[in-house]
Amino acid sequence: MGQSERREGELPPGQRLQRGWPVLHYGPVPRFKPDRWEFRVFGATADGEKHCWNHEEFSALPHATVIGDFHCVTKFSMLGVEWGGVATSTVLKLAPPAPDVTHVMVWAEYGFSSNLRLDDFADDKSIFATHRGGELLTAEHGFPVRLIVPHLYAWKGPKWVRGVEYMVADRRGFWEERGYHNLGDPWREQRYSYQEEPGDGPEL
Repeated sequence: MGQSERREGELPPGQRLQRGWPVLHYGPVPRFKPDRWEFRVFGATADGEKHCWNHEEFSALPHATVIGDFHCVTKFSMLGVEWGGVATSTVLKLAPPAPDVTHVMVWAEYGFSSNLRLDDFADDKSIFATHRGGELLTAEHGFPVRLIVPHLYAWKGPKWVRGVEYMVADRRGFWEERGYHNLGDPWREQRYSYQEEPGDGPEL
């Protein structure tokens, strides 16, 4: 849980309950090409090797289901959502990080990225979601895979994920370089980089 003061099933400060699921993203929806799709784990892996799964192989990984909230930085929240997919703990087990890894960069289509502390990524509710409420995600909501980290703002979980980079030092992702908070804890309303305190992230 890190230093978060999260309380599952409750609204963080400044959030409102949302019944539907609005579509919010930057750029166009990518076209899924299963024969070209690959999920990669690279960077500071324990064995120094890159680990890859094609779509068929990734879909065959152990399926997990979690109940987790969804908090968008635009101030809407969905509570108690059922997410299905591949737990981040499964990926960490199959492709372990080196002992000195402290952060990950999650990479998505178009070179989009989001950085997380390893503890946040490894949380028992963090999941590479392929389903919501038992139904496959739609393309607009991140099919075939999006990361869900229920205790952080939702931008920390990119849509259309293609891989994970293990890092031995923090590095800002796409939105974190463009004014969003490096940590993104909704219980502390860590929305924007101007709110950061010393130690929250690399200098902009």
